[in-house]
Amino acid sequence: MASSNFFIILMAIISSTFLPNALSRSLMISSLPHSQILNVSKSIRNTVEVLSPKNEAIKQPQQPLYSLSSSSSSSSAFVVSIHPRSTLVKPQHNNYTSLTLSRLARDSARVSSLLSTLHIFPTNFTRLDKSVQTEELETPVISGTSQGSGEYFARIGVGEPVKEFYMAIDTGSDVSWLQCQPCIECYQQTDPIFNPIDSSSYNRVPCESPECLALDISGCVSDTCMYQVTYGDGSFTQGELATETVSFGNTGSFSNVAIGCGHDNEGLFIGSAGLIGLGGGKLSLPSQIKATSFSYCLVDRDSDSSSTLEFNSAGPSDAAFAPLIRNSKQKTFFYVGIDGISVAGEMLPVPESVFRVDDNGRGGVIVDSGTAVTRLQTIVYTSLRDTFVKYSQHLPATQGFLLFDTCFDLSSMKTAKVPTVAIHFSGGKALPLRAENVLVPVESSGKYCLAFAPVDGLSIIGNVQQQGTRVSFDLANNLVGFSRDKC
Repeated sequence: MASSNFFIILMAIISSTFLPNALSRSLMISSLPHSQILNVSKSIRNTVEVLSPKNEAIKQPQQPLYSLSSSSSSSSAFVVSIHPRSTLVKPQHNNYTSLTLSRLARDSARVSSLLSTLHIFPTNFTRLDKSVQTEELETPVISGTSQGSGEYFARIGVGEPVKEFYMAIDTGSDVSWLQCQPCIECYQQTDPIFNPIDSSSYNRVPCESPECLALDISGCVSDTCMYQVTYGDGSFTQGELATETVSFGNTGSFSNVAIGCGHDNEGLFIGSAGLIGLGGGKLSLPSQIKATSFSYCLVDRDSDSSSTLEFNSAGPSDAAFAPLIRNSKQKTFFYVGIDGISVAGEMLPVPESVFRVDDNGRGGVIVDSGTAVTRLQTIVYTSLRDTFVKYSQHLPATQGFLLFDTCFDLSSMKTAKVPTVAIHFSGGKALPLRAENVLVPVESSGKYCLAFAPVDGLSIIGNVQQQGTRVSFDLANNLVGFSRDKC
């Protein structure tokens, strides 16, 4: 009997030490909630209020819900506010359906823009002729989907003396820029257009400088580096590359940051003064200020609340971390290691290989602040949709809406039980999405749709699924952390 008990104990120890991946994942799934509650009444109320006139000033973010003590590095921490576009630029729409249509149109353009960086360029893509001789920082973040391509705006200071501007934040690009006087063509923005003459710290970048050589598209005029950034939706900015002082509220500043001074800017950027590139390339803001980490939390795009964009701050201790993967053929994008997705506790029957980057640099899953709706490889999306429908028989189905093929009529409900969709990261952690990250309203009448769509070539975790979650990029240790309710 003693030997038998010893054998059982020994097998238990071996099993716990060498637990197979499938069994380990099964235990993880069993600990996750199989459903989430969607507050339909509150969500519908937000769709109405986002279109109503607002006279109150933009609300500043509350104190972070976690410690902002410095990370293990010697870097200081810097913080600025982030706001949704709807708090800054009032949507010019008569109803929420019209607003949704415009958002989805811009989102499709955004996805085309990201895919174009993988060498699928649109026909109207033009380039400048290079041979022509011509400490912890924190800022608030605001949503920006109502009119322009920027989903969320950060309040950033530029120049000396400092002038603050609302600028779109973008983890899918590197070059930061803002509209500058004199304007050949400038779109409408909320703040006065930046005039470099008024800044004592403004300096043009020479043509042979490392910053100029790092540009994908550049030219040279009178030994001044000229830049051009063209996006897949046809939007573009071009002007001269300069170095400037960039400030993060009252938490600190950096001098000699390369930034585009755009004299000709066209496209879907209305409301913002420009764009802050948060990608992984040499010219991105995190790379230039040598940030060891940065994080943001995106609030509900229909709300008037705000959160923060932070550099070098210690992330939430309860974050679900995943490997931050770099693509040798695409330096800008932040790829995340994913093993699978579950719905209501059931793992989707898809191979893990569909979440990996192949030898040609295609595929994989990126985290992108500018894309709204999460895109999944078609085989993954189809499985997700079918499994979600299986566990949503209690919800009244209705016809689709543009790119959404799975929708429900929740007009008669105050709350709804929604199957939990969870993302399972390489390394064993999982992120169960909130109900608001899974079903989104497309009309004020109570029509909701599954906020995912199919794509080929590249999967994208969009900002609808990121809302309400602090996303932390630990650049020093190549990790991405996700922590719910840390805005």
